[in-house]
Amino acid sequence: MKYTILGLLVFLLFANGVSPLKLSTPKEEEITIAAAADLRFAMDSLVTVFKKTYPSYKVTVIYGSSGKFFHQISNGAPFDMFFSADKEYPVQLQEKKLTASSVKLYAIGKLVLWSKKLNPVTKGMNIVLDPSINKIAIANPEHAPYGKKAKESLIHYKLYDKIKSKLVLGENISQTAQYISVGAADIGIVALSLVMSPELQNQGKYYVIPDTTHTPLEQAYVILKRGEKKKGTQLFSTFISSPSAKSLLQKFGFSLPK
Repeated sequence: MKYTILGLLVFLLFANGVSPLKLSTPKEEEITIAAAADLRFAMDSLVTVFKKTYPSYKVTVIYGSSGKFFHQISNGAPFDMFFSADKEYPVQLQEKKLTASSVKLYAIGKLVLWSKKLNPVTKGMNIVLDPSINKIAIANPEHAPYGKKAKESLIHYKLYDKIKSKLVLGENISQTAQYISVGAADIGIVALSLVMSPELQNQGKYYVIPDTTHTPLEQAYVILKRGEKKKGTQLFSTFISSPSAKSLLQKFGFSLPK
């Protein structure tokens, strides 16, 4: 009798288009990450390496301004992890009790003055005073950490007031780099991680802006409440601290936190 019932169950499963094999296969878990635009190329590489070890996890990365992500997450945006271009926004999310982990530093970013038309290596920051320059691109200091640090650096060199009428503000640091790449700006301050990417590393020349001219670009991430019970977020968090992940971040010009 029990064999008849078992046979009937198997028949019903196949009749409804469901196989016992499919029932036993674990469902692919998806992790959705909000990542600062300076990570566009580095994070893509990190996800590729992560997927080689954990192929059953689908990782979707959305890139943008850290400040805008902060407001979106505060208003319930469905992200599992947030990789910011600073540590202030993750700390504020923690204070709002929207995080499921501590705030963890993963990299120290660097600013560069980059141009496809001029050579900033020879004159350094003072090249922005060149009369042939019409547009200077930086990320919007109001919500982009790299833009905020760019403004700090320009103020340090006593250049900001002299060139602010020529500033073109990018929505994020990736868009800022695009302005320079397509010629919408003659020169600009962007992330070293972007100009070291395969897509941009052979375009133009850049001058590395000393870290002493602005407050540190300490970049941090958090696991958010939505990702609290997902195993994938814990695995990705562990992976970010691995030697292979650290090596990749350094390859894109980041320094590592001590």
